[in-house]
Amino acid sequence: MTIDYAHARELMVEQQVRPWDVLDARVLEVLGTLPREDFMPDAQRQLAYADVPLPLGEGEFALKPVIVGRVLQALALDGSEDVLEIGTGNGYLTACLGRLARDVVSVERDAARAASAETALKAQGINNAQVVNADALAWDTPRKFSVVCITGAVDTIPQKFIHWLEPGGRMFVVRGRSPAMEAVLLHNDVNGPRIQSLFETDLPYLAGAAPAPAFEF
Repeated sequence: MTIDYAHARELMVEQQVRPWDVLDARVLEVLGTLPREDFMPDAQRQLAYADVPLPLGEGEFALKPVIVGRVLQALALDGSEDVLEIGTGNGYLTACLGRLARDVVSVERDAARAASAETALKAQGINNAQVVNADALAWDTPRKFSVVCITGAVDTIPQKFIHWLEPGGRMFVVRGRSPAMEAVLLHNDVNGPRIQSLFETDLPYLAGAAPAPAFEF
């Protein structure tokens, strides 16, 4: 069966993303033109526009299109930002960030996924996004970013992630305990971090950022 991916992309925007109050014209334009199927493993390609998180292997999942839309809208990118993404995954959100921001550095712990994402980004002509193969909780950089985007959940927000934010910068992150997690925008204000609640969701934890197992007696 041949899938009309352009039509599927249009339906994704109109039936999934827009009804979830994603109304930012630049975000909708990127989601409506970037071929999500080209970032998917072959086994998942036909499901590229389904309203479900798609497995990437080893317990990792590609974010649902509606979540990608909400993330991008919350970050309110205007093309001037330097973005740090933690968790490249299949590279689709990385590509969206590359289309909307000035520069993107994306950190991915799985070497095969990092290489695959980099190939997909280059194929789309997105040359302002660099993929770094590293574990973000062990990696460090002296660079500061105006935006940090975390694609996996954390029990609590690691201080080092906040440290990478410029003064006045903003971070998207999902925090808390499954199944009732909270997506927030952290603003790095002059008086300290300020949290803006966005929506409830439930995502797999970023590797190493899950809550410590509780002992039951």
